[in-house]
Amino acid sequence: MEYVTLKNGIRMPMEGFGVFQVEDAAQCERAVLDAIAAGYRLIDTAAAYFNEEAVGAAIGTSGVPRDELFITTKLWVQDTSYEGAQKAFAVSMDKLGLDYLDLYLIHQPFNDYYGAWRAMEELYEAGKIRAIGVSNFYPDRLADLCLNAKTPPMVNQVELHPFFAQEGALGVMREYGVVPQAWGPLAEGKHGIFTNEKLVAIAKKHGKSTAQVVLRWNTQRGVVIIPKSVHKERIEENIDIWDFSLTDAEMAEVSRLDLGRSEIVDHHTAQTAKRLNGWRIHD
Repeated sequence: MEYVTLKNGIRMPMEGFGVFQVEDAAQCERAVLDAIAAGYRLIDTAAAYFNEEAVGAAIGTSGVPRDELFITTKLWVQDTSYEGAQKAFAVSMDKLGLDYLDLYLIHQPFNDYYGAWRAMEELYEAGKIRAIGVSNFYPDRLADLCLNAKTPPMVNQVELHPFFAQEGALGVMREYGVVPQAWGPLAEGKHGIFTNEKLVAIAKKHGKSTAQVVLRWNTQRGVVIIPKSVHKERIEENIDIWDFSLTDAEMAEVSRLDLGRSEIVDHHTAQTAKRLNGWRIHD
């Protein structure tokens, strides 16, 4: 495993395990245990994934010391305010069964995220969170928060894969010392990513799968990845990317697949703002 150092000196693994859309508690707990057994130490969940309890159960029974794990969860839009963040953090910690969190992210750039950020800064200063960051903050909102926050975000988790490479966004993150983290690093299986001729050809040269090539491409760009799977063999395959490197020519070949847009979600539309603000995860 390789690591990246956040601006406050905290080391974060370059690859973690995501549990988005794994709502079945038993399946989620089993997958997290399989991931930890395979060598993953960064586990990424969220209040809106409805599986924090299952992740916490796996952490508790894994046998791995807490200080060897890097646990992330996220604050949902409904609770994105100063008081909302304080309450939601406590709920998440109770569900996870933890006494501190490694990384807490604002899940979406909507509602009162400045109020929420102040609450997160206080939790960070109190030692209850080791690092704070955001998710789905595109360059304009990220730059604005970096320029105005007392403690600027350390991580920004956004959609990053060969079909949506976001080189411009990565440049802004580098400018402000924000570590990029990729959700959907395998493009959620879209665009025939696993059978793409160019990716297959590169994979054959290295004796790897196309998924491994795609994941390695992102890490070589300095992007932290959190692939998701509930299949043990895929979980193990996805972390087996640290014994090879892509050449500069191969990196460029993968980058040329970029479409310059997301075909999963567009955070700049009014429809997205309405939909995510309307998604309630509790009464």
